[in-house]
Amino acid sequence: MVNIGPNIQLPDFPLLLAPMEDVSDPPFRAVCKANGADLMYTEFISSEGLIRAAAKSRKKLDVFDYERPIGIQLFGSDVETMGECAAISTEAGPDLIDINYGCPVKQVACRGAGAALLQDIPKMVAMTAAVVRHTHLPVTVKTRLGWDEGTKNVEEVAERLQDVGIAALTVHGRTRAQLYKGDADWRLIASIKNNPRIHIPIFGNGDITTPEKALEYKNRYGVDGVMVGRASIGYPWIFREIKHYVATGTLLAPPTLEERVAMCQMHFDRSVEWKGPRVGIFEMRRHYAHYFRGLEGAKAWRTRLVEAETPEAVYEIMAEIARSEAVLVGA
Repeated sequence: MVNIGPNIQLPDFPLLLAPMEDVSDPPFRAVCKANGADLMYTEFISSEGLIRAAAKSRKKLDVFDYERPIGIQLFGSDVETMGECAAISTEAGPDLIDINYGCPVKQVACRGAGAALLQDIPKMVAMTAAVVRHTHLPVTVKTRLGWDEGTKNVEEVAERLQDVGIAALTVHGRTRAQLYKGDADWRLIASIKNNPRIHIPIFGNGDITTPEKALEYKNRYGVDGVMVGRASIGYPWIFREIKHYVATGTLLAPPTLEERVAMCQMHFDRSVEWKGPRVGIFEMRRHYAHYFRGLEGAKAWRTRLVEAETPEAVYEIMAEIARSEAVLVGA
């Protein structure tokens, strides 16, 4: 078992769903949980937005019992504001609070938040300590190797954040300068895990795209678990596939066309339920290409789904897809 605080016990080698902006909302988390994700996080939430009571930020605090254990992820640039937002987030009833020190996008980093804190370790430590003080829940952190190739300081970061009370650390094996380009480098993640001073769980993130790679990285780098991000978009089955491969060394058959349609419809239903028909239908459109990637005639089906304006129209198109006996290339 992997322990994150007294009330969060995860299985050996847990699989985490990465927090992804405009992706990992409750509907998406529902399909990932149904396929074996062990720990999930909200989309990252702006501390300034919470303080202003911005509707979008407040909506992201929604968590549900079927998601547990679930963490609320915060980002911000002001130490005291982050502390206050940890208290606000605690009232929403998550199982833990996570701090984002890894987001590389300009809109976040150029405001002194996310990966920008990798350039100011004392401030990062002070901010983390403030969050720990303002909640009774376990606090975890997600970060990167460093700001750029010349400042890979994550080993120092791990020790100092553990010293102020974090319960677990997830490291994405790229610098901020890399964004999402090139291969993730897990060697420093392994160094943290092998550091005798480190006693908290260490999770690795970056390039976990197949069951084979998950097991390879488990064995090679010794991490306590892995976080899966982009590979789960439109393919939540990756969690069950990794679990099966780690346990048995054999690969599960890929989802059938009927399974793809059923999972996409579950996602759609949750989207409409949580967001309402208009927004739910609109925001679901970004997912169709992923669910039906490799499907014969996928472009035509996707066009029709994107143009559908009512739940009834979407259901009818999905039923047609299921009846079509279209070939899944590579399945």
